Amino acid sequence: MKKLFEISLGIVTSVGGFLEVGSMATAAQAGATFGFRLVWAILLGTICIIFLVEMAGRFAAVSGHTITDGIRERFGFNAFLWPLSAILLVNFMVMSAEIGGVSIAAELATGVGFQWWALPVAFLAWLFLWKGTFGFIEKGVAILGLVTLCFVIAAVMLKPDWKQVAAGAVPGLPEHDAASYWFMAVSILGASISPYLFMFYSSGAVEDHWDKTYLGTNRAIAGLGMSFGGTISLGVLIVAALVLGAHGINQVNDYHQLPLMLIPLFGFWGFVLFVASLAIACFGAALEIGLQQAYLVAQGFGWTWGEDLKPRTDPAFCGVYTLSLLLAAIPIALGLDPLKLTIFSMALTAASLPLTVVPFLFLLNDERYVGEHRNGMISNAAVIFIVALGFVLAVVSIPLQIFGGS
Repeated sequence: MKKLFEISLGIVTSVGGFLEVGSMATAAQAGATFGFRLVWAILLGTICIIFLVEMAGRFAAVSGHTITDGIRERFGFNAFLWPLSAILLVNFMVMSAEIGGVSIAAELATGVGFQWWALPVAFLAWLFLWKGTFGFIEKGVAILGLVTLCFVIAAVMLKPDWKQVAAGAVPGLPEHDAASYWFMAVSILGASISPYLFMFYSSGAVEDHWDKTYLGTNRAIAGLGMSFGGTISLGVLIVAALVLGAHGINQVNDYHQLPLMLIPLFGFWGFVLFVASLAIACFGAALEIGLQQAYLVAQGFGWTWGEDLKPRTDPAFCGVYTLSLLLAAIPIALGLDPLKLTIFSMALTAASLPLTVVPFLFLLNDERYVGEHRNGMISNAAVIFIVALGFVLAVVSIPLQIFGGS
């Protein structure tokens, strides 16, 4: 019964943590611009994150190490600096986008410009991390994130042509704007396979003292939780394709356009649901990324770490998430467009994936760490294919998007 309860809480955590500003913005943009044609990108991203989350939990449960610990120990500190630098940079951009998402939600609710909310949002996130426990951060905020299921309900209510949706699961060449199509595809992959998600998961497994008896629990959380999260992301895409298109919006240039997705179905409460979904999902992700920045640096340098420890016990760990939140809020406070930052940071995430995923795969195939629980051929092949695809698309599409290819 205890394990069943933990599986239930883990799935709720996965659903609440999967849909954040990256998944929401990229899915909405893809649906508005290309209809159902990019369903395949969401499916691929979901499959890959299922494998990576399962691997992260299995690695932590069997070896007692986090991913960061393992990479530093296996490859040495000098080699570890490369993925460390890449992840810190990408996480910084994503955290800034998440703070921007909460700030936009506050602007929608109050009419006060999003720039004025960035520092208060960062302070509130810091307060949660300073005073909260890991269980509260992991499960408490994530449970509130279940409000994002409103997108799935809306998608079903709209009664889409499911044959057309299914057709979008098969990759195809775009009918127009090829540069934007591939850029959106790689942004969706980056949003789905954000390294902070599976690295945070491994740190959480160590914080919760997982051992080999949790392997079944881990598989259930990874498979069911990430699948449900992918379903929510798919719901956003379907709603955007059917509703925004009907309003003549085929290019999402501003967050203020997004509440239109739910208003036709739910009226005023649709606006409330969207604002709540954006605020809670982004705030929860900002907390997770802030913690992951601290986990990454503390584990990389061998400091004392743990969200359940008192701040005076691990001051350097707390100092990292404090500084990270402050720095991430500054670009938003200065007026940087959160939507543009979100889309670009997701594409950059996909480009950086080999630096984190490839060393991780070496660990999952090293008997010294996982023994008989090392990866199988299917796990290795699936992750390598999807990460390689995301990297190639990022390398090709990012310059085209920046320099105006077609």
